[in-house]
Amino acid sequence: MLPGTILYILLIYILPIGIIAKLGASVANKAAAQLLNFPMWVSVIIHLGLLYATLHIWSDINAYRVLILRLTLVAIMLTVSLNVINGYMGEFSCSHPGFMALGAYVTSVFTVFLFVDDKVFGDALLQPTLGPFLFPIALIFGGIVAALGALIVAIPSFRTRGDYLAIISLAFTFIVKSLIENLEFVGGPRGLGSQPDWANLPTVFIWTILCIWIINNFVRSTLGKALNAVRDDEMAANAMTVNTRNTKMTAFLFSAFWAGVAGGLFAHVLRYVNPGTFSLQKLAEVLAMVYFGGLNSVIGSMVGAVGFNLLSEALRPLEIYKWIIIPVMLILVMIFRPTGLIAFKELDIKSIIKPKQKDEKVEIEHAVASR
Repeated sequence: MLPGTILYILLIYILPIGIIAKLGASVANKAAAQLLNFPMWVSVIIHLGLLYATLHIWSDINAYRVLILRLTLVAIMLTVSLNVINGYMGEFSCSHPGFMALGAYVTSVFTVFLFVDDKVFGDALLQPTLGPFLFPIALIFGGIVAALGALIVAIPSFRTRGDYLAIISLAFTFIVKSLIENLEFVGGPRGLGSQPDWANLPTVFIWTILCIWIINNFVRSTLGKALNAVRDDEMAANAMTVNTRNTKMTAFLFSAFWAGVAGGLFAHVLRYVNPGTFSLQKLAEVLAMVYFGGLNSVIGSMVGAVGFNLLSEALRPLEIYKWIIIPVMLILVMIFRPTGLIAFKELDIKSIIKPKQKDEKVEIEHAVASR
């Protein structure tokens, strides 16, 4: 099966991308040069519009591609949010599946209870036509509940130092999973279904862009720099008047909020959720994406999430053998790139959209020297 899988990857993934990149490079560069005459926000909107159009055309071939693309976007949100803790804060948290579960179930109960005629929750209280407009409120509410749950982990963990956060956060994940399994009104171990189909591709895309933009601004802000100082040397940061405990708690709750939002989107993408989804396997997947992409880097988290999901789908023809190849590849990355593929690199929109202009004086000096 291995030769066939390699041929499949070359024909389906690598060859089309290479041909399109080669043929469209000159046209894309000329168009990008014209955008320099406009304000940066115009260029950002155009780039995002082209990105969404490309994703829409690619995923419009069949429902399978749409599902994979939406799950990949949710994975980006999870990876970027976890990198705030494990990368920028320098701690090791295992509680993201628990936060994701809280967001998924709270958002699902909110939408099913209010807008769906369900056997468990009864008739809908509001008109279903209002649902898509109130869906963002449901996602935010799920994120807030996840952030409140993060207080249970943060308050005892940040009073101590060492590996206590990893232990307490792992226990929190098991507690949340066990709690949901014993709540019959949300289906218990059978799970909860009947979620409305409101997490379509545009909705998930917009929430992913918002997540990346807000988290990127957060880690580049004064609070983000204080977070880096705490990671490098907590005692020195405390001596420089940084309130280390409040800084870590703020970052932890902020990360949990976005994990809860991602969980709400995840539940409405699949339109079904059960406690078994948020087990150690989900934790292993999220941690693999974070460390595969790179610590302390928003770009690295995006590369890790997209790369891991594409790799998983590309190796699907190998069936169970892909779960041997993927761990081996992750081990090789950890050996030769311990910090990940793209680590400690900031996402600077200005440098991406608007290239650096050379100094005219330097150009004149080079011209004189060449003569």
